[in-house]
Amino acid sequence: MSLQIGNPAPDFTQDGIHNGEFKSFSLADFKGKWLILYFYPADFTFV
Repeated sequence: MSLQIGNPAPDFTQDGIHNGEFKSFSLADFKGKWLILYFYPADFTFV
């Protein structure tokens, strides 16, 4: 799979925290809404 700027993001599912509770999120949950995805490589590791 090739990711390029301007192409739709592939659907995915990821665990996260919302309002202090663990929840499973997918890209489809945000269909029709504005969404910004960002990535922190090696977040929460010793620097």
